[in-house]
Amino acid sequence: MEQNMKKSDFSFDLPKELIAQEPCSPRDAARLLCLGRESGAIEHRVFHDLPQLLRPGDLLVVNNSKVLPARLIGHKEGTGAVCELLLLRETVRDEWECLARPGKRLHTGNRVVFGDGSLCAEILATREDGNKIVRFSYDTQTLYEKLDAFGKMPLPPYIQKQLDDQSQYQTVYAKELGSAAAPTAGLHFTPALMQTLEHCGIGFAEVTLHVGLGTFRPVKEENILEHKMHSEWYCIDEATAGKIAAAKKEGRRVIAVGTTSCRTLEAAATKYGEICPCSGETDIFIYPGYKFKAIDGLITNFHLPESTLIMLVSAFCGYENTMNAYKTAVRERYRFFSFGDAMLIL
Repeated sequence: MEQNMKKSDFSFDLPKELIAQEPCSPRDAARLLCLGRESGAIEHRVFHDLPQLLRPGDLLVVNNSKVLPARLIGHKEGTGAVCELLLLRETVRDEWECLARPGKRLHTGNRVVFGDGSLCAEILATREDGNKIVRFSYDTQTLYEKLDAFGKMPLPPYIQKQLDDQSQYQTVYAKELGSAAAPTAGLHFTPALMQTLEHCGIGFAEVTLHVGLGTFRPVKEENILEHKMHSEWYCIDEATAGKIAAAKKEGRRVIAVGTTSCRTLEAAATKYGEICPCSGETDIFIYPGYKFKAIDGLITNFHLPESTLIMLVSAFCGYENTMNAYKTAVRERYRFFSFGDAMLIL
């Protein structure tokens, strides 16, 4: 399947009403499609059934990255025009690469003021791709305090509804600030479910991968091998590397919670030949034909048609199995994308 693969091979029809606009409440009441990695067999369950679906000794690897409330709406100094900045990544202290609207009206030297005026952004440069480099000034110890005060969650473009509670777009174990989007497979976990899983002998290990907005970027090239993957920063600490090494040695399953955890582990295993303490940038692109080196299972949401994420899932459990599971999910009226239902692939 990996030869001459086309973007259109990963297309499917999705009724608009199946795109979830808000999270399930409670979180672990989301539906769970269980997919046999080899057999393609499908079973319909609920996410809080996870303790019965996993086995003692399984190790769940979660991404503890925390979403920045990185969407800032302010006014251009001098004209009062409404402007929006979306923080993507910090280049040096207090200087950030941002998406800007209206980008063409924000020039080098312009300033944008937010909230009560205690947060300002000066446009330093415009990159070739149109993104802005801006320098922030503020009256608190860190910029993050101002983001908490004035920022909004950068929800994906297909979610039209505003959140009542910003924490709905954070996992319950989020701690390392830096993502422009949530690692959404983890949104289904509750503290009670995690406690139950641990009581059943199922372990947890944490990695960090700061999710970039590139995760929503569509694949434009019809031949997917020509797609240039976005780069994201990741980190695996000593404790997690040790837990994974022990699981592998003892023949226990390592199950990635989300495509971001999967990419982190596979990037490290590809680069170093094993999971070891490491950090850096990865632009790993996983599509059918890829040989998995680290994970034995995957928990993931339902992804956009023609996205790199559905390609990753297809690489893990086979193209035919994946596309059949997606058609089944549409037929059974599962909820799709960030706030949607989940899949367990073992």
